[in-house]
Amino acid sequence: MGSKIEKLLIEFARIHRFMMSFLREAVSPPYEFKEIIRQCYEIGWKSFPLISLTGFIVGFVFTKQSRPSLEDFGATSMLPALISIAIVRALAPLVTALIASGKVGSQIGAELSSMNVTEQIDAMEVSGTNPTKFLVSTRIVATTLMIPILCFYVAGIGLIGGYLSIVGKDDLSMLAFFTQVFETIAAKDVFAMVIRAVVFGFTIGFASSYVGYFSTKGTEGVGKAANSAVVSSMFLVFVEELLIVQLLALLN
Repeated sequence: MGSKIEKLLIEFARIHRFMMSFLREAVSPPYEFKEIIRQCYEIGWKSFPLISLTGFIVGFVFTKQSRPSLEDFGATSMLPALISIAIVRALAPLVTALIASGKVGSQIGAELSSMNVTEQIDAMEVSGTNPTKFLVSTRIVATTLMIPILCFYVAGIGLIGGYLSIVGKDDLSMLAFFTQVFETIAAKDVFAMVIRAVVFGFTIGFASSYVGYFSTKGTEGVGKAANSAVVSSMFLVFVEELLIVQLLALLN
């Protein structure tokens, strides 16, 4: 029992040291703008096909499943307002984070782990290149920037999916649909979505980078790092979602 507690405390200390190292390198020049842009392309643009399909399906299915409950009360006219609040407040950031945890998290974990296994990180330190600045900081900054952008995109695609689901049964114009959507969404809803997306993006980047950077040597370490990056990112996203919901409820 004592050894387990000791290992846990050592792990917390290493996480704290890794966090402080990232914060120091992220704010101190020189800045790796070219690498940050490349990572934004890898994380953002290459995720668009998967994010588009997922966002559309979520909006379409959620609207389809919500209709029977509103029909029981004769309130199908409130369907655009319902799906807009649900997608903007919760579904868009959560779905984006979960998809990114699987695609981006595994990619970062496997990439850094393979560099660790092949001793490329050690070679960078020997050659005078700061691996924390070039490898870690750029990826965490890129995920923190791109997840909110992808989140807005998922929200838009989800609302389009919801509209197409409504049009299948109701005669509703797109103008009337989006008029009701924007009348329902308040600034606090958009603020809550952005806060979630920024926190989720930072968490995915940090957890994946940490797991990959400190992976075990050998070929098995790469697979374990990719798997651990996905699992830890998703777990932390759900924990943070719970905490953010409670915090926003207190503020309201």
